[in-house]
Amino acid sequence: MTSNLPLTAAEDRIEWRKSSFSGAQSNCVETGRMVTGGMAVRDSKDPHGPALAFEGEAWQAFVASVQGGGFPR
Repeated sequence: MTSNLPLTAAEDRIEWRKSSFSGAQSNCVETGRMVTGGMAVRDSKDPHGPALAFEGEAWQAFVASVQGGGFPR
């Protein structure tokens, strides 16, 4: 399940991370762990804009699929 609801005040303190492959460019997504255990994803060009929120199990399934080749280039 995902949500595009505003993040709570506690979620505003997420420590966001960007891939080391992105360099100094700002055309990337950033991820951050939420206090609920889920993950948030946002556009690095709009750090104060909306973020997508994923429950922990959904995020783990997505990462496993990426690592398993589920999204070929």
